[in-house]
Amino acid sequence: MTIEEISKLANVSKATVSRVLNRNGYVSEEKKKKVLEVLKETGYQHPEGPRKPAIGKIHTVGVIISEMTNPYFLSSFEGIAAAADQYDIDLIFYNSDRNPEKEIRALKRFKEMKVQGIIIAPTLDFDNFESSKKFSKAMNDTGIPIIFMDATAELDQRDGVFFDNFAGAFHAVDSMIQEGHREIGILTGDRNIKAVRDRYRGYVKALEANGIKLNQEFILQGDFTREGAYRVTKEHLEKGKLPPAVFTSNNFSTEGFVRAVLEKNLVLGRDVHCMAFDKLEQFDMFKLKYSYLERNPWEMGRIAMELLLERLKNPEILCTRKIIPYDIVINK
Repeated sequence: MTIEEISKLANVSKATVSRVLNRNGYVSEEKKKKVLEVLKETGYQHPEGPRKPAIGKIHTVGVIISEMTNPYFLSSFEGIAAAADQYDIDLIFYNSDRNPEKEIRALKRFKEMKVQGIIIAPTLDFDNFESSKKFSKAMNDTGIPIIFMDATAELDQRDGVFFDNFAGAFHAVDSMIQEGHREIGILTGDRNIKAVRDRYRGYVKALEANGIKLNQEFILQGDFTREGAYRVTKEHLEKGKLPPAVFTSNNFSTEGFVRAVLEKNLVLGRDVHCMAFDKLEQFDMFKLKYSYLERNPWEMGRIAMELLLERLKNPEILCTRKIIPYDIVINK
């Protein structure tokens, strides 16, 4: 039986099933009970997987993540760690704080430390030629196999596991439109960052594809932080200009948005509708009615580690790139 089949029987997402099976990430007791009941009824046995032998002289891998305080990246790191543990590989972690200069510094440090491989979730704007050139030089200077994670696929020829931010945002907003919403805003961030820009483009394209004119007043300019999202949402509420439906384009933005909405004693799903880019597990505890795009960052991290190990075992293989899937969950 596959995870997809279990998810259908339990009426939960594939990511939820994965969290229950791997015992990582928050899952509400209600959903956990559903999954466990299906597992019991079907007699499903999740393979633990024996510890695998070490690969040659691979013993240390460096990981560069932009925001370790972000649950999304924390979960991806847990996926990396789970895969590394299978081979007795140690990890050295570097938090870049969304600063490309710190990412370059980390690459240099990892070279000095002689790690055997690097996994990086970069924040660099690869559409900027000069910045991209500088970053590519830093990567090449390491002489170490590097795997990209969560970055878009326009990068140079290196292995990676990615998410299609444009397609995800498009389908999220399109699903709102199919539910009958026509006045849809977006809580966005710094569009100098490509992932942010792609999500904004997906929002705009979904409106365009459905014959809806872009309303500049419906663009809530945040900075992808809880505080920035809270501030801009509160300002729109006080001015009476908050659109009736909003696409919050990252998890911290969703938290700030919801805080501002609840402070006004508005009810999510009735007074204002929210489509979130990424599920927020803690919202399950409060029974908040919001819709969301759900990804599995733990699985993304695991795949990134497996790609790195494959590259280290077979240096001459062609570039491998994988796109992680997503689900759109509508809560009415």
